[in-house]
Amino acid sequence: MTVQQLDWIDSPPVDAVRAMIAQATTVDGTAPISEQAVHALTTDGPARHLVCTVDGRVVGYAQLEPGHADHPAMAEVVVDPSERGAGVGGRLVSGVLEAGGPGTRVWAHGNLPAAVAVARRLGLSGARELLQLRRSLTTPELPDVVVPDGVTLRTYRGPEDDAELLRVNAAAFAWHPEQGTWTQREIDERRSEAWFDPEGLFLAYPSEGSGGDPHRLLGFHWTKVHAPENGTPALGEVYVVGIDPDAQGRGLGRVLTLAGLRYLRDRGLDTVLLYVEGDNTAALRTYERLGFERFHVDVAYAAQS
Repeated sequence: MTVQQLDWIDSPPVDAVRAMIAQATTVDGTAPISEQAVHALTTDGPARHLVCTVDGRVVGYAQLEPGHADHPAMAEVVVDPSERGAGVGGRLVSGVLEAGGPGTRVWAHGNLPAAVAVARRLGLSGARELLQLRRSLTTPELPDVVVPDGVTLRTYRGPEDDAELLRVNAAAFAWHPEQGTWTQREIDERRSEAWFDPEGLFLAYPSEGSGGDPHRLLGFHWTKVHAPENGTPALGEVYVVGIDPDAQGRGLGRVLTLAGLRYLRDRGLDTVLLYVEGDNTAALRTYERLGFERFHVDVAYAAQS
């Protein structure tokens, strides 16, 4: 078994890694690495890659996003389902913990038994939880969208909206180690995806004559549609909801969320999902009031201090 650390991976390794991710997703019913990590497979950025091979065949992959002063290094790992139990996962997790330094966290998407076993063997404990919630788009009935006075709701018009999207995203998610670091590249990448629909990106601005700057974004809700896969029907997603901290307390999160949910329902989707930090009690209350329920949990493990 060989583990090679790379600053960049290219074909054929990247093709083998993609195939392994697809296979693990089918077997486990959940993706082993995040969308952002998949993007980083073919993007020249700060991510570091560990590829584990046996007789020249890729059997495991780990990606490490370096940390900085405000956030620890973060890693994600996938192991070929046919190679589990042979020490591949432990080798990769140990590798990213060593490369990332103190405080490094390793995601276990779905917190599956194999990941729990590796964490236990290495003496790791849960440091962060990301919950996936789901809701039917038909029952219970979605509440009406009631836009507050002085606010205008519209959809995305193109790159002219990007600067304000990035400003609000950075302010709303300054605490978030992944979302809060988005740049124009992240916007461009997602706008080029097959699932992107400008009619599914909702923006809230001050109305003309309201006393606020009509060009200064108050908040946004970016929706996403997951195509049918392996017999699973299409799913809607509350992809990102961001509110300018200066506009908090006006109910905009609920308004924007409902606008997106109604859009997804009108596209004929039956179910919607979203991700929320396990300790974000305010957001959890909002989503629970809108009928969302816990579906599964992702856990970030770290060495015990």
